[in-house]
Amino acid sequence: MTFQTNHHAPGTPAILTPEAQQAVWFLGALVRVRATGDATDGTFDVLEQRGERGYGSPLHRHLAEEETFFVLDGELRVEVGGEAHAAGPGSVAFLPRQLPHAFVVTSPEAWFLTVHTPAGFAKFTRAVGTPATDTTTPPDEVPPDPAALTAMARSYGIEILGPPPEP
Repeated sequence: MTFQTNHHAPGTPAILTPEAQQAVWFLGALVRVRATGDATDGTFDVLEQRGERGYGSPLHRHLAEEETFFVLDGELRVEVGGEAHAAGPGSVAFLPRQLPHAFVVTSPEAWFLTVHTPAGFAKFTRAVGTPATDTTTPPDEVPPDPAALTAMARSYGIEILGPPPEP
């Protein structure tokens, strides 16, 4: 059964098959949007991310959302509160709203989930990303202009505070 997430009735279960999910190339990595607020009554988004060494986020903070990382394979460095933390397979990193943070993939590749509560980050990811018609080869795309990315992020309740960390 494929459930169309844009017509989900509040208070009902959602079964989201891969066909109902969207994959996008986002800042150089493949991101599969596994669940959105449309299917979870606005409660959370789940994104599956696969990136190569150097993929990461600029230093930023979410004004209204918590972000939790679940590292499945590879290693990330999560920078939060002025400290850097290694996060390998099995690690969980919970980042409260309003707290400046960033991450970067430090292994050759990494595979991880992010959960955003309440939902909202998936909309930003889809707005910035490019739909993935080919999930094996990233498109030839120019990185987004930092000023444009900062303005777009602000419209989704995200403040970009600085550049991404070095791998």
